[in-house]
Amino acid sequence: MNIPNSLTLLRIFLVPVFVVVLVLHIPYGDLLAALIFIAAALTDSLDGYLARKYKQVTKLGIILDPIADKLLITAALICLVELGRLQGWIAIVILGREFAVSGLRSVKAEEGIIIPASKLGKFKTISQILAVIIIILESLYPPLHIVGIWAIYIALAITVISGVDYFLKFKGMEE
Repeated sequence: MNIPNSLTLLRIFLVPVFVVVLVLHIPYGDLLAALIFIAAALTDSLDGYLARKYKQVTKLGIILDPIADKLLITAALICLVELGRLQGWIAIVILGREFAVSGLRSVKAEEGIIIPASKLGKFKTISQILAVIIIILESLYPPLHIVGIWAIYIALAITVISGVDYFLKFKGMEE
């Protein structure tokens, strides 16, 4: 167990903590939930950076890292739908893309082809994280509501575009 893998496990551990804090109506719960979400999201960048820098990329990390990412975003989107802060169809489109691209990667992995995250895919992740944070913080600062709407629609567009991009690349691999 190395530090990058420990950070990935920490992210997984933070998911249920984030969910409980977000959905329970406790004083400053949204602020605390946003801070937990930010901390978890930062571990995503940090674990990958450390794994590459110190040549500690492991099979466990390769498997767990995308699972941890999907858990964090999935939990956030489902909670926001449950709290009435996000339309369900937006969460379905975003999560559908995540499952579709993960399935694509699995199919190609069976063929011995690793499909790394693209720059567009990384931009998608950043846009989703920012949108989630803004939507969570809207309750503390209502003028953020319009920013949250724009942020989630931008994240949605980038999500769809990056999904199409992965599948076009996949189609190119088949030919």
